[in-house]
Amino acid sequence: MANNMVRSFRDIAATQEVASPLRVVQIDGLVILKIIKHCKEFMPSLVTGQLLGLDVGSCLEVTNCFPFPSREEDEEIEADGANYQLEMMRCLREVNVDNNTVGWYQSTYMGSFQTVELIETFMNYQENIKRCVCIIYDPQRSSQGVLALKALKLSDSFMDLYRYNNFSGEKLREKNLSWVDIFEEIPVKVSNSALVSAFMTELEADAPVSQCDYDRLVLSTNPFMERNLEFLVECMDDLSMEQQKFQFYYRNLSRQQAQQQAWLQKRRAENKARKDAGEDPLPEEDPSNPIFKPVPEPSRLDSFLITNQISNYCNQINGYILYRWVYTLSLPIKGHVYVCRFMYGDEKTCPFVRACFRPVTKKDSEHWRSQQDRKIGML
Repeated sequence: MANNMVRSFRDIAATQEVASPLRVVQIDGLVILKIIKHCKEFMPSLVTGQLLGLDVGSCLEVTNCFPFPSREEDEEIEADGANYQLEMMRCLREVNVDNNTVGWYQSTYMGSFQTVELIETFMNYQENIKRCVCIIYDPQRSSQGVLALKALKLSDSFMDLYRYNNFSGEKLREKNLSWVDIFEEIPVKVSNSALVSAFMTELEADAPVSQCDYDRLVLSTNPFMERNLEFLVECMDDLSMEQQKFQFYYRNLSRQQAQQQAWLQKRRAENKARKDAGEDPLPEEDPSNPIFKPVPEPSRLDSFLITNQISNYCNQINGYILYRWVYTLSLPIKGHVYVCRFMYGDEKTCPFVRACFRPVTKKDSEHWRSQQDRKIGML
């Protein structure tokens, strides 16, 4: 009977359901306000904090958070930071507040967060927490009228590869891993209680919305675009340096292969002479020879992160240009066809663009369209 019980437990363990993948991160509105307040108060310094909540099926609920104290580099002690976290979680537990760690949040500047340090922090959290996320908040971009808040996690395939610290070209091709497979962005859902929603409704202003658009009078180039372009150029320089490392590696590898081939031909000729003389041939490989030592291949992780960061900057620039172009010019209603075809290749891709055009008469639309056709023909 004991054997039957052992077998049944074994069957139960074998048929245990696999945890469902993480599909959404649900954040309380109060948590978002705390994150915004913490990041805004310490601008331009970057800050971080702890996320607390519950892991419920495919949803990760973030119900509370607390900031980490800012320290100078010479004063920062890892043990003190760990003690602070434990003490804060103990105090929260005493007042019946969720004290389960589900990740952390951190501020960023202009979307610059694709770093090795972020990956290392993820791996440290993964040792104790199976599913954790990092909330990235960009206060500079949020000043443009967009809530720049995103939830990220490392992909499972990338974590398996990172544990072995093997980012060679052969291993990446074997795992079919590219730079877009490092991070996974999880959809964020903001949740508020009924009382909070009712209170926010009471706070809404009763004054009518002003139709005046003073942004059209701003003619200076926005610093947001300038900084994005500066960071993009810096990333391109970094990527060029990484490519030079690989060029140097392949040049050394080609030189080594040529030396090995020359040595092998010489050894074969020597073995032929020894065979004619009735002597035993020498081995065609000599591990002690320096030309047979493998040339270390540089890691492709840095180039992957830089490429990912370049893509992030390009997306920010693309979205900003589209918004400012359409919003400032106030193109006629037929203009959205050309804008969407130019930016996306399809006039149905961006319904936001279509909603931004002021209605005009059919005659005005045809006149504007003929002007644009003439300009395009001159290019």
